[in-house]
Amino acid sequence: MTYEEERMFVTPHDPAAPERVERLRELGIGDEPDGKFDEFAKKLAEITGAPYAMVNFIDEDRQYFAGLHVPDEDSPAAAAPDATDSPEVGRDMDRDHGYCPHVVVRRKALVLEDVCDYPRFAGNPVVDKIGIRSYLGAPLLDHNGKALGTVCVVDTEPRPWGRPGLETIKAMAAEVMETIHKREQEQREREQEQGPQHDTPPPAPQQGGPVAGAPAQYQQDPQPGYPDPRAHESR
Repeated sequence: MTYEEERMFVTPHDPAAPERVERLRELGIGDEPDGKFDEFAKKLAEITGAPYAMVNFIDEDRQYFAGLHVPDEDSPAAAAPDATDSPEVGRDMDRDHGYCPHVVVRRKALVLEDVCDYPRFAGNPVVDKIGIRSYLGAPLLDHNGKALGTVCVVDTEPRPWGRPGLETIKAMAAEVMETIHKREQEQREREQEQGPQHDTPPPAPQQGGPVAGAPAQYQQDPQPGYPDPRAHESR
């Protein structure tokens, strides 16, 4: 298998990326840390007991963790025994690392209790570089059903996430999107209160006359090769 073939096997094709990037720019998110999203990540890590949690936005080339929670330096999870490199996790990650790109493309939650059980995921770079063994993620779905990113947790040990984990990650994704849409609505209301902005200056006052003022005025079916999250739901 060539490098390009291997990369395509690990990283899904993402034709919606340009439209997603435009939407993220419109919302003003996805390229810098966000304190509110950091709080979400910390809350999610506490609920699930996972050492790592992220609010992740994905463009055409990279992933950006606008919300990030990592274990303390003295935490056992901060030094995964299977990691060959430093397990430090920063805000940026290549798009061919991890499992969030699959969640964004599928627009469905992804439950990996042990990534080594799935050949498609076992060879992902995060397994060796960070020592990741389990993953739980859900898409951040916009009003039109388009995925903007994910919320996720990962662990350096296999985890039986089960249905409780699935429901938790989906609820947190909905909570993040509620915050994003609320911010957008508040911004629109502020713009309406300010009125339209004009580039041209107001007309100069006539000699001896008054100054003229400026005018006021969430499903696709699971795809082959992916674990079905509905396996954790009651039938």
